[in-house]
Amino acid sequence: MRFGPVRLADAEGALLGHSVKVGALKLSKGHRLSPDDVAALAEADVAEVIAARLEPGDLPEDEAAARIAAAIAPDHLRFSSATTGRVNVYATATGLFVADRVIVDLLNRIDPAITLACLADHVAVEAGDMVATIKIIPLAVPQALVEQAQALLRADRAFEIKPFTPRRAALVATELPSLKTQVMDKTRAVLTARLLQSGSSLESEQRVAHTTEAVAAAISEAAASHDLIIVFGASAVADPNDVIPAAIRLAGGVVDHVGMPVDPGNLLVLGRLGEIPVLGAPGCARSPKENGFDWILDRLIAGEWPSNADITGLGVGGLLKEIPTRPQPREGSASRPPGPAGIVVLAAGQASRMGPEGRHKLLAEFEGVPLVRRSVETAIAAAPGRVTVVTGHREAEIRAALAGLQATFVSNPDYASGMASSLVAGLSALDAGAGGMLVMLADMPGITSEHLEKLIAAFEAESGRAVIRAAASGQRGNPVILPKETFHAVRQLVGDVGARHIVERCGLPVIDVELGAAARLDLDTPEAIVAAGGILRG
Repeated sequence: MRFGPVRLADAEGALLGHSVKVGALKLSKGHRLSPDDVAALAEADVAEVIAARLEPGDLPEDEAAARIAAAIAPDHLRFSSATTGRVNVYATATGLFVADRVIVDLLNRIDPAITLACLADHVAVEAGDMVATIKIIPLAVPQALVEQAQALLRADRAFEIKPFTPRRAALVATELPSLKTQVMDKTRAVLTARLLQSGSSLESEQRVAHTTEAVAAAISEAAASHDLIIVFGASAVADPNDVIPAAIRLAGGVVDHVGMPVDPGNLLVLGRLGEIPVLGAPGCARSPKENGFDWILDRLIAGEWPSNADITGLGVGGLLKEIPTRPQPREGSASRPPGPAGIVVLAAGQASRMGPEGRHKLLAEFEGVPLVRRSVETAIAAAPGRVTVVTGHREAEIRAALAGLQATFVSNPDYASGMASSLVAGLSALDAGAGGMLVMLADMPGITSEHLEKLIAAFEAESGRAVIRAAASGQRGNPVILPKETFHAVRQLVGDVGARHIVERCGLPVIDVELGAAARLDLDTPEAIVAAGGILRG
């Protein structure tokens, strides 16, 4: 491929290296110049363009990306169409995303022109989550490089989804006078919710004395009608011969591992009774926050059996979130309270469901005011001086509708890739002292400044250390406030995904604030706008 300035007389068939806009003529980057295009450019007195001219054996970026994606085993995966040299990969089943770093690295080292980015190894995902993206950097690549990538991916799996197989779980909980009944009740509720994420269920609970014999008897009884046994000890495991591992052996089982290099989660016990996994849960698993117990539980429900090497290899990345109640030496590292939340209004999307007429939903008028202006005014009323607006699609018109408003505006040139790029753009424009980001969709006419103030008050009541989410009759909705602790994860988002996965896996408390129907009323179609009392204008 030859890239650079090309005389217009020689440009037919070339791929534009940059978009071209001359008068009414708009040609996007990567567009293959036709004879009509060349003629139109000539009429506009364009003498040359920056373009790529393919040589024998070259493949255009979309074809290259599509061919590489087709070499990936499609089990439980869905692939987007190739566009701008990119194919996104999505899970079609809820389960565990498993990646082979060696294969991914080998592919990325074939040539800088070919890239594959994916989630971290052994991350739980839901059906519909984006798990990987293939991106061709230049406008074309040699076919030989693409074939090398295809051969690698056909020979070995770079990544896969291992679907969760729902388990019927039994809880065995030991009792001591020092352990309150309320704690045991909460443990059951937290475990029930944890299992539901994989479609599993907590079928029974036994509360027994904290002795080897009592626990062994409960394990044996549970094994008759369950395929997963989880033991919560009233006292932490202090030795491989302590009550829980000793009870597994007394019941006729095997203890495979005691302890793990994940904090919180150190004091985990992994054993089995025949083919039935028996997990001795660390005390931190009484909390819904992510910990090492989640990692091992997910693997078991996905059909894996972690080896000693697997478990002892979890140290890198094994230092998880701080727990405020944890004793010294961690107490000495307390930081200053987080600052107030800033509001980021997302107004960059393409409104693809508005039909072929090209009308923009954010320019629809409600009581004579464009929807986007109404939304930004609402945000400013709730948090003056702390509002950022992300624009992209039809940016000039959107910004014209917002003229005179005191807000920070940030442009997202990559808006076509999806919501993630707008979240990252908005986050980048927040004040450095912001303790959180209130993400507000610009197409929700029912949201009022009072609603936003209610969310912000809930965030401040939690000292900025909880996710605050709008709800409608118990169903999750929008807006949502993401604490500063989630900002790193937000920056890693790619593609057409929001922050739902971050909310569910960040390990922070999630507080739902009831706002009524407004929390779920967003306008995606002309019919929805008219039904909500709006008038389509542009």
